[in-house]
Amino acid sequence: MVGANHSNSRVSRRRAQSVKPVGSRRIRTRLAVFTVSCILLTPCFGQLNAADAPSNYKPITASGRAKWFVISTAGPTTLFGSGVLSAAWGTMLDRPKEYGPHWEGFGQRYGMRLTGVSTGNAIEAALGAAWGEDPRYFLSPNRKFKSRVGYVVKTTFMAPRKDGEWHPAYARFAGNVGNNFLSNLWRVESENGANDAALRCVWGVLGRMGGDAFAEFWPDVKKKVFRRK
Repeated sequence: MVGANHSNSRVSRRRAQSVKPVGSRRIRTRLAVFTVSCILLTPCFGQLNAADAPSNYKPITASGRAKWFVISTAGPTTLFGSGVLSAAWGTMLDRPKEYGPHWEGFGQRYGMRLTGVSTGNAIEAALGAAWGEDPRYFLSPNRKFKSRVGYVVKTTFMAPRKDGEWHPAYARFAGNVGNNFLSNLWRVESENGANDAALRCVWGVLGRMGGDAFAEFWPDVKKKVFRRK
């Protein structure tokens, strides 16, 4: 009996050791696919530089960079818009479960998102300053709807620099990946794995794209909906 138990325990250990590398390989594969996709997509979008270059572009100043950080982190859109929606969605689904489906859980989810947003914006602003990457969003110079949609997608992966031309937004990539993996240090156990961080990176890209779309189209919607009769 003792020999059988010892044999079973060895088999269990071997199974556990064999499962862990497989999971790690899957995580690394997903991260590699995400990273390579971003790198491969940016040159494709860069082909539109001449048509989509911001008109009368002026490079961002140090004070302008600080202003961008404050507004992007604690502005009305993020505090009362996306922040509330994100926390409400997580509370409705009760994810992560450690927070619970109540107001206290809503507050914890709201605060956790804010720490991630502030960390990512700080990384993007600081690194971008080193090579002049501009984190601001500029409205599309082409006012056709289809062109504007393509412009929104492009500006998710590209950013202007001091020369006024579009380049891959490396500081933005670093801010997205950096904040999602760094925040694992203070997240609850059910969402502090590498796989969870990789998934948040994908949501971060989509969230940035959605924010740019809002900035691009909301002024037009507001004029039509709230125009004076």
